Amino acid sequence: MVDIYRVLSSFDFWSHLSDEEKNDMSTNAAERSYSGGSMIFDSASECLGLVYVMSGSLRTYMMSDEGKEVTLFRLAKGDCCILSASCVIKEISFDSYMTAEEDSKLMIINAGTVSRLSMQNIYFRCFTYELATKRFSSAMKTMDNLLFLKLEGRLASFLLSEFERTGMREIKMTHEQVAQYINSAREVVARTLKRFSQDGLVDVKRGVIILKDLDGLKSII
Repeated sequence: MVDIYRVLSSFDFWSHLSDEEKNDMSTNAAERSYSGGSMIFDSASECLGLVYVMSGSLRTYMMSDEGKEVTLFRLAKGDCCILSASCVIKEISFDSYMTAEEDSKLMIINAGTVSRLSMQNIYFRCFTYELATKRFSSAMKTMDNLLFLKLEGRLASFLLSEFERTGMREIKMTHEQVAQYINSAREVVARTLKRFSQDGLVDVKRGVIILKDLDGLKSII
């Protein structure tokens, strides 16, 4: 509970809650642990609530009737998501899924509490809508890349975003994982990475991609 209270008190809206509202939120927030690869949320069958990543990383995606997945965005330590509370924000009308990319620990504020405090407190309501807007913007950027960027551009953009996210030129991912994130096929990603390697942009080893020429990758986008 100490960790949960520390996390909650770090949000900007916290100082604008009444003591009763703070107690309501802290009482109805819980830690949950998920192993890598496990399903966290399926909007077709549940309304989870507000999710905060305490450790690990998550992937949110859509799935076609044929089972094809489209990654919308990823969440890392310190990130929040409200799309898992679709029963609270009625404007969220599409089905989405969330899985743990690695062993992860989350703080989850249940949907009932999110709904109740959104009705009572304007500061918390603004926070939830700003958060939803941020996640929708990430999803729209993904769809924009998917629709208007060629595969080479999507791959270069992803590699650069991983560098910006981690600060490291060494990206520890398999071709299958990269393909999943940029919504392509493993074989296509492997061929494109081979061309990048021949052009001196990257080095490719088993399970690792090393970025050599950042400016060269930027020129592809």
